[in-house]
Amino acid sequence: MGTPLSTVDWMEKNKRLDELLTQEDALTVHSMNQGFEAEVVRINSHDDSYVLKIWNRSSKPDVRFQFRLLNVLYARGLSVSEPLGWGINPDGEQVLLTSFDGTPLHKVNAKIMARLAGILAGIHQIGMEEMGNLQLPRYDFIHYFFSGVGEHSDLSQALNALVEITPIKQDRIIHGDLHLMNILENNGRYTVIDWTNGQLGDPRYDFAWALTLQKIYISERYANLFRSAYLTIIEIPPGELGAYEALACLRWMLLSRNGGAPAGPKIMERVRSLVANHSVLKGLEFSGISTL
Repeated sequence: MGTPLSTVDWMEKNKRLDELLTQEDALTVHSMNQGFEAEVVRINSHDDSYVLKIWNRSSKPDVRFQFRLLNVLYARGLSVSEPLGWGINPDGEQVLLTSFDGTPLHKVNAKIMARLAGILAGIHQIGMEEMGNLQLPRYDFIHYFFSGVGEHSDLSQALNALVEITPIKQDRIIHGDLHLMNILENNGRYTVIDWTNGQLGDPRYDFAWALTLQKIYISERYANLFRSAYLTIIEIPPGELGAYEALACLRWMLLSRNGGAPAGPKIMERVRSLVANHSVLKGLEFSGISTL
């Protein structure tokens, strides 16, 4: 009996996938925890495991771009999954096959936070000349990361004021949504997954978003360790970083209001404290905290 691999019309693939396709009868399929955007299954061979991601929901990303981006990053030794191929299944849905790289990271310590900071800094240090012929998308910053903000006058006002004083550069590759569920661990190796938001962007914002999520969902202590480790590799002036952290706070609040950010009483209390003590947001006399 075959696996889902045999039903896919593969648009691009490497030699490892060619070899797998000759072993169809020996492969087994196993369910995995499902994401919001796609169905995910694990495929095992005698000596290795793989992940097949099937976009059968409302999200329709450019999977061809993800495959090519992972190819470039993997070839340069960055902590990403090895892409084996992408294609279209009989239902017209895009699929992507990659290496299996463990399970989402749930527990952290000081050493792990420093490792994660180094991984993100390594991504941000990749120069465009290293991307070869791959064309990275460049999106409008507000439209992409703050879609629908115009429906919230307090957030929109604060965002516009921040953008005026915070130059947004789009000259480096960014992940766009680095958090613990997008980091896999397998025998001490850490892998960054879910490159749906990969693009040319501002690494300062990318770092500030990851840092803010850590403050909200992990702890201030571990977030500060991550911050210190990253800044020893890539320097960002404190005042400058404060503005990008303010942008990250506003984005989280927008996602929360739209039901797109996990939150409970303890989480909301952390956010209130974070916003109330944020020097940049206080300077804007930001009133959004009262609506949390």
